[in-house]
Amino acid sequence: MENSDVFVWCHTDMSGIDPEVICLKLSIKADTKPVTQKARRMNEERSRAISGEVDRLLQASFIRETFYPDWVSDPVLVKKKNGKWRVCIDFTNLNEACPKDSYPPQLVEEMAGHEHLSFMDVNSGYNQIKMHPQDEHKTAFTTGRGIYCFRLKNVGLPFSEWLTKSLRT
Repeated sequence: MENSDVFVWCHTDMSGIDPEVICLKLSIKADTKPVTQKARRMNEERSRAISGEVDRLLQASFIRETFYPDWVSDPVLVKKKNGKWRVCIDFTNLNEACPKDSYPPQLVEEMAGHEHLSFMDVNSGYNQIKMHPQDEHKTAFTTGRGIYCFRLKNVGLPFSEWLTKSLRT
């Protein structure tokens, strides 16, 4: 109880890791052209689910609206066992454009000389790391309300997997 102020109790309390410590920069192969996926049509129920997720992520400042991005991905909805929708983003094209790197070499180099290495596993598995400002627009996704991109990104999966598993309810 004495240290309860250091714990996160809801998504809006998560400020992310200080960008001075780490900032996520995407490495895209030089010969890759940006891809704008064709928007998928959604029925009313799915549109409401996406809109609700966008509201939640905007309130938590995890995403922001963006205009004229080169890379645009589509949301994909999957019905969960409890009947609710899981909202994901189809980052397949962006994932293919990034070199496969399941364990970044810089992490290994930065560990040198340290006695301990800690892997965080916090609130719902979300480890929020700030996107590099120049790369935010590459994480753009389209909705019926507009185009949004990530300011913070949840990580904890191998690099090649986290690009395809984005929005979670």
